[in-house]
Amino acid sequence: MAGGIPRAQPPPEGLSPDDPLPDELPRRVLWRLRRNPMRRPSDLAQAWIGLGILLAVLAGTPVALFFVGDTALRHYERAAEHQERTRWQTTAVLLHDAPRHPEPGSEEAKETRYPVPVRFTDPGGLARTARTHVEPGLPAGSPVDVWADTDGRITEPPLSAAQVRSHSKGWAILAALAVPVTGAAVYGAAGLLLRRRNLAAWDSAWARTAPGWTPSP
Repeated sequence: MAGGIPRAQPPPEGLSPDDPLPDELPRRVLWRLRRNPMRRPSDLAQAWIGLGILLAVLAGTPVALFFVGDTALRHYERAAEHQERTRWQTTAVLLHDAPRHPEPGSEEAKETRYPVPVRFTDPGGLARTARTHVEPGLPAGSPVDVWADTDGRITEPPLSAAQVRSHSKGWAILAALAVPVTGAAVYGAAGLLLRRRNLAAWDSAWARTAPGWTPSP
């Protein structure tokens, strides 16, 4: 080869080939920020990107938690108020016998409900028929409590205060989790882009260097 293969050089001072790259994001960022001869511009760029994302996640997580939680709470409170105005509870009567469970008295039988047609009277005095889920084995004519809307359809009870809080907390937690997940995705995408640019730069540099390492004809 032209000029022969250069002798291997020792690693720069302060670096060892056996030194592991930190796994944690904050330590990884600081590792890339430290000054050393092997630090590339892309390493510095990735470190600043990581630091910016880390600060954004730390600041954005509580904001998302509060904003989404508060918005969800107001939404479900309005929904509960609307349901209380448009739904009402009444007593319906079974029109047919409810099916019997194959294992009466079992835990499964206690949790099982069968759809059965029922008749009830709306606030205007009009007789309505619909289907609702009842316990196994109830005979025709048995009374059951049901909730209905203004259109005479069987529906669920209005949201309770506990359900409103539970739904709101669920959305708040999802929002808080979405912030770091989004930050990690952005950091990963930025790292992938920088690695591709590094590979392209290495290919270009090797294309210029390779002829000098090719054996003379």
